[in-house]
Amino acid sequence: MNATTAIDLKPTNKFMKPIETLILEHPFLKDLSLQHLVILMECAKLADFTEDQLIISEGDSANRFFLILDGEVVLESHVRNSGVVQIQTVGAGDVLGWSWLFPPYHWHFDARALKATKAIFFYGTHLRERCEQDHDLGYQLMKRTAEVVIKRLQSTRRKLLEEVGILPAEARALTNC
Repeated sequence: MNATTAIDLKPTNKFMKPIETLILEHPFLKDLSLQHLVILMECAKLADFTEDQLIISEGDSANRFFLILDGEVVLESHVRNSGVVQIQTVGAGDVLGWSWLFPPYHWHFDARALKATKAIFFYGTHLRERCEQDHDLGYQLMKRTAEVVIKRLQSTRRKLLEEVGILPAEARALTNC
């Protein structure tokens, strides 16, 4: 399967809830207005990724994002002469993909499922258009996505500090600045 495949699921177990309910319950969308939640629901699908499946690929066009419901996804980057570096692992309750919101709309990392992962898939291209029409929606998504970006940057900085041999306690002190 290629990195852009999203498969509609037949709900099972805790995913027997309608997609609308799963959207309402996801932490990323907490306290979003009903009007904005309805817009998100218009461009949402359930997605299922198998273990080791590439979900997004660094450098490809970023036209979607995911709310992780279950499973684990590793963010990776290719480093010349060093191979693949694992940056961070995300799981249930997290968001995957922020590049859909920021030009030039290309992925900055690979994302690969570490184990079977279920997510809600959103069409970012459509959402960008809706954000242009509804600036309140755009602000809410931008604010929430900026929080994700900051956490990812802090995680990446921490990882880099560990790689160069700064002690973990020193790294924590430096990344809290």
